[in-house]
Amino acid sequence: MTIFDPSMSTCSILQPHHDFKMSEIQSAIIPPTPDTVFILVNCSIDSPVLNHYKSLCFNFSGHSCDELYGSCTSFKLFHLLSNSTPACCFTGYETVKYMSMDILDCTHYTSVYNTDRLEGVGPLDWLYGMKLSFSVPDTGCARCAKSGGTCGFDVETEMAQCICSSTSNSTRDCGK
Repeated sequence: MTIFDPSMSTCSILQPHHDFKMSEIQSAIIPPTPDTVFILVNCSIDSPVLNHYKSLCFNFSGHSCDELYGSCTSFKLFHLLSNSTPACCFTGYETVKYMSMDILDCTHYTSVYNTDRLEGVGPLDWLYGMKLSFSVPDTGCARCAKSGGTCGFDVETEMAQCICSSTSNSTRDCGK
């Protein structure tokens, strides 16, 4: 599932200062996938991610802060205001999960997904947003389908049910 935070800055839209927040339960059930990269933008030279916690930033498919600030209309403003290229940090969800932009000393963030396909692709063509991962518990539907049935749900018992025909149902399989 892919989502887009409407308060997040992108290459073409600069949003006001904003943190990305998920509740603990959301974070546990539907965390962003490993191929979602968060980009901390306009970080100060005193930013913890550029000093004490450099290991939180990583090389993102050969992309650089210069490329981001040079290509993106919305981020060029930071380059113009500082007469240099402000620092940025390519990082994972675990960094932004626990730390606010104020703590990280960066003014904005953006995120991109399907990062394994973005090598050699410029920021204008990145896929902005977050891909979330989740799994559905095994309810026995595979076993039901293999036996020729269709997986269903009984609203009275609130359990999975294997629908074998218009007149026959089973809890597990159609028992051929």
